[in-house]
Amino acid sequence: MGLQWSREEERRPLLAGSRAPRVFGRRWLVLLLFSLLGFMQGLVWNSWGPIQNSARAAYGFQGLDIALLVLWGPIGFLPCFLFMWLMDTRGLRVTVLLTLLCMVLGAGLRCIPVSDLALRRRLIHGGQLLNGFAGPTAMNAAPFLSTTWFSPDERATATAIASMLNYLGGACAFLIGPLIVPAPNNTSGSHLTEGHVESIKDRIEAVMYTEFGVIALLFAAVVAYFPARPPIPPSVAAAGRRLSYRSSVWRLLSNVRFLMIVFAYAIPLGFYAGWSGVLDLILTPIHINQVDAGWIGFWSIVGGCFVGIAVGRFADSVRGVLKPILVLLFSASTLSATWFTLTFLSRVTHLPLTTATIYTSCILIGVFLNGTVPIFFEMFVETVYPVPEGITCGFVTFLSNIFTGLLLVFLTFYHIAPSWSNWSLTGSCILGLVLIICFRESSDKLSHPKYTI
Repeated sequence: MGLQWSREEERRPLLAGSRAPRVFGRRWLVLLLFSLLGFMQGLVWNSWGPIQNSARAAYGFQGLDIALLVLWGPIGFLPCFLFMWLMDTRGLRVTVLLTLLCMVLGAGLRCIPVSDLALRRRLIHGGQLLNGFAGPTAMNAAPFLSTTWFSPDERATATAIASMLNYLGGACAFLIGPLIVPAPNNTSGSHLTEGHVESIKDRIEAVMYTEFGVIALLFAAVVAYFPARPPIPPSVAAAGRRLSYRSSVWRLLSNVRFLMIVFAYAIPLGFYAGWSGVLDLILTPIHINQVDAGWIGFWSIVGGCFVGIAVGRFADSVRGVLKPILVLLFSASTLSATWFTLTFLSRVTHLPLTTATIYTSCILIGVFLNGTVPIFFEMFVETVYPVPEGITCGFVTFLSNIFTGLLLVFLTFYHIAPSWSNWSLTGSCILGLVLIICFRESSDKLSHPKYTI
């Protein structure tokens, strides 16, 4: 359906004699504060993977500890539906305040100065878990925020910005950690001097104190101003009644089209999150150091953020192109993942195994996969409207984090070779592409009677 149709229909009065939908300039401040929340949650979640060698030297972390520090993110999704119920019933303000409270407590817990390294490690693990509890809001609330505050021709763009900033935070962890924290890559672990270890520990603590300060300031800003909703809804869809939770769950589980795109999203994006979280571990056998691995992770996610925002803006301008965009992006990500995986078999495939080829293939995987996120979110809420946006996206990201956790569990507890995660990622991209091709796109949300009155 064309852009002109959506603008005219959306801006009709909600009811006879009532005021027409309108948007407010403060929506951009709300979007900024929420995006910063997502950015900091992603940054804290990915703090340890890019500097795992430094963390081992400074705090005595083992491989299991590093994997658990990444795994606390998916584990933090266990109360996901509680946060989504709170958002759908109490609004954004209460949910965002509770989310930021978890983040402040988690970041503060990591900063408690204790000399006992065993206790310090437990405090860091506890802080990461609390930050993981903030994940459901940071990753799921973008469509709810965009529907609540933005007009139809801005909604995909707002969803893209709000969702991509969480990924950008994870990307900046690849950059900030290795650039600030010195790596012991060129020093044998048995010959590390006490001064070198203390230098590493001081830099890590400086990063943690800074992250705590920024999150505390953000919490204060949200306490000062973050409305639950605008005085007047921006569209008919924003004012429409949603289904009850029992009806919503039944609608989600019985909608085959929805389940197709759920698995097309959850499996590849879940595996990619786990794969990128241990990217340093995967690249270590081919002698890619901590700094290079950090730059690879950074540019792969940053590129995906730019692509995601660009395609979100394009989707706002041209209706009915969500599926073609996903097919294009998934085709490119499948080819890139296949290239990266076969490069590890250079003795068989004779593909050049160089820093340049690793950089290029890794970055392209992240660019194309991360670029699909806002398009998927828009497709989810359109396919099952009037199911509340919170429960819809919560269900999807909960499944995605299950697959992230499964990959990390196999790598950690079953000692599966890291190279097998490359094959898992490639296979998941192929499966996602097949499911998207078989999916029949239709804008249920746009054609629903409540939306077009």
